[in-house]
Amino acid sequence: MSKATQAQRVLDYIDTFGSITQLEALKDLGVMRLASRISDLKKQGYPIQSETITVQNRFEEDCYIKRYSLRGEA
Repeated sequence: MSKATQAQRVLDYIDTFGSITQLEALKDLGVMRLASRISDLKKQGYPIQSETITVQNRFEEDCYIKRYSLRGEA
């Protein structure tokens, strides 16, 4: 059995949980460069979409991050 690539782990995570953010990718999958893995998946033909969401940091300041999902499943 071959080891899953980071891109495959990201795709599996999206299938399971519906979407992924950079923090989730780092904490749950150990993926440091989520945008690069998303680019890889798009090149493979997966219909990945992104939306910008607002979260607050530890200082209660607004920050903007990307949440990625498969088109039509968000």
